[in-house]
Amino acid sequence: MAPGTPLPGDRELARRGPTGTEWLPDGVVRNADVDWDRWPVEDYLSENYRHLHPSDATVIDHHSAYLRGLYPGNTARSLEFGAGPNLYPLLLLGACSREIHAVEPAESSVAYLRQQLEQGMDASWRPFYDRCRSGNPALPMDPAPVLARVRVIRGDARGVPPGGYDLASMHFVAEAATEDQEEFQDFCRAFVATVRPGGHLVAAFMENLGRYRLGAGPQWPHHRVDAEGVRAAFAPLTEQMRIERIDADPTLPDYGYTGMVLLTARARSASQG
Repeated sequence: MAPGTPLPGDRELARRGPTGTEWLPDGVVRNADVDWDRWPVEDYLSENYRHLHPSDATVIDHHSAYLRGLYPGNTARSLEFGAGPNLYPLLLLGACSREIHAVEPAESSVAYLRQQLEQGMDASWRPFYDRCRSGNPALPMDPAPVLARVRVIRGDARGVPPGGYDLASMHFVAEAATEDQEEFQDFCRAFVATVRPGGHLVAAFMENLGRYRLGAGPQWPHHRVDAEGVRAAFAPLTEQMRIERIDADPTLPDYGYTGMVLLTARARSASQG
């Protein structure tokens, strides 16, 4: 399969929708209500990641500033929590990580990631990688050695054994996986729990985004959260937390969001409970 080719059944899955219909039902939609294998990878990539948008550059620069503080190769294992088909977080982790696990439940996203690892990344990811390198010169010129450290694992990241990683990152996952506030907090707790006490955390969230569409496809659920909501979810679990926000990117589709919330933190040490 050539890079960039729509995955088999991608358009049909998008048409049928995450719950088998075009519109989500009334009421709060939880993670288990959605068939995530129907995630329309090609629409998502086309609308968001076929070009390096200003917001992407800002997220990369923000995370790179934190990851530069970690000695190259000194992080034994890193996790991308709910990887989706997004390649640049994995590229970012390569500056400091000897082994990178991308855990993702959706079959379509897993297939895309494995395609990128086996056949080489799409040319559209090269500007993302160049931006990663400009923010962290520890990355090699060629992204192939970084991708060689990535292992794609199909599964729910909430099931990852606790404390097994030195570093975890999460991009637009906890708030996109549910509309339920408590379940959103559960995702955040599970994310923090994947790292050892004192482990490093980097994350990004869509601010105030509700239900949305990709292309001409059906609705997908999303929990509305802002910087204070992120702070409230992570403050009891972390230390050295830093939160920044950026405004909505006018070069992206108008999904109705107001910006992005960016986080760095460390999991609370054992002495702090």
